[in-house]
Amino acid sequence: MERFDLPLSVPFTHRVCFTHDAFSAGNPMLREILAEGGGRRALVYLEEAVAEAWPALPQLITEYLAASSVTLHAIHVMPGAEACKADDSLVRHVWDQVEKEKIDRHSYLICIGGGAFLDAVGFGAATAHRGVRLVRFPTTTLSQDDSGVGVKNGINAFGKKNWIGSFAVPFAVINDFTFLHSQDPDISRLGLIEAIKVALVKDAEFFSWIEANAAALAALEKEALEECVKRSALWHARHITRGGDPFEMGSSRPLDFGHWAAHKLEQLSGFALTHAAAVAVGLWLDVCYSVKAGLLSEADAHRIETVLETMGMPMFDPHLLARDKSGQLAVLAGLEEFREHLGGQLTVLLLRAPGASVDVHEMKHDWIAACIEEMQKTAALITH
Repeated sequence: MERFDLPLSVPFTHRVCFTHDAFSAGNPMLREILAEGGGRRALVYLEEAVAEAWPALPQLITEYLAASSVTLHAIHVMPGAEACKADDSLVRHVWDQVEKEKIDRHSYLICIGGGAFLDAVGFGAATAHRGVRLVRFPTTTLSQDDSGVGVKNGINAFGKKNWIGSFAVPFAVINDFTFLHSQDPDISRLGLIEAIKVALVKDAEFFSWIEANAAALAALEKEALEECVKRSALWHARHITRGGDPFEMGSSRPLDFGHWAAHKLEQLSGFALTHAAAVAVGLWLDVCYSVKAGLLSEADAHRIETVLETMGMPMFDPHLLARDKSGQLAVLAGLEEFREHLGGQLTVLLLRAPGASVDVHEMKHDWIAACIEEMQKTAALITH
């Protein structure tokens, strides 16, 4: 018997870029990125909602790529939002078009849209030819400050979020801030919850900045909004590139603070509850639990509460009260599903202070229930 353990290291470059008006003739960023890879073909997937908000965009893309080193083969305008992840139809459309247009592994698939659209199209790109170069253009606050700069792709299955998917480093991510300012204000504001999250788990100074600029962020003031999105995106990208576990081989998921409950709430609502709203509720639940566990001070929790309230984040949802057939709170099943998604030991991140966190491997169900009861009472007081 013989055994050889041969370490394998594959270098990646995670290109994360920020700009305005990426498809204007005078902006060289995308042309330079495409030339850097040396590919000759490009296929574009454009989310329908983005095309409706920017009706001139397909023509701008066509003219821009005509002056580049690649040949544009087609622009496909497709429906997005969470519904595009409900099955594999969009993924199969990508496969069909990659084959039809002879898009090889040195060609480009350019995807422009929100996080769910990027997830589904990205999974198609990651699995066609075992990986076609993907250039992501996130268009929402939620995708620009979090998921769009990540390395995950996926669709939903078995009633669970992102059950089918892949890890694949995109060839480039281009955050074009211009797209942010056409988004529905309420949805745009909600998307900043991921910036609050990463500040709480990674950077006390960033959280203090959000705290000082909460009113400006609530009003979606241009300078504050773009600075917040940029800082959040870079923290997410740094964690992926420097955190030592970009493809989540371990059991710890620090960027998923508040997400064990959020993913279950989305499922319990039939995905009617948006990811951003679910994360806001799940984050506040874990803040409350951190206090109950004696980890986080009441004063720091109050600071977080004030930021969430100022920025109009939801802090309770009725699906938290749903019961399963045994009479247990249905959201509690999210803990096991969270563990099951990675395997290994349950690992949930809680807070000691803004910017300081700790992994725990158990959450007491009665404490969670008590936190939910307190959240419900607070929400009722605010409503009345």
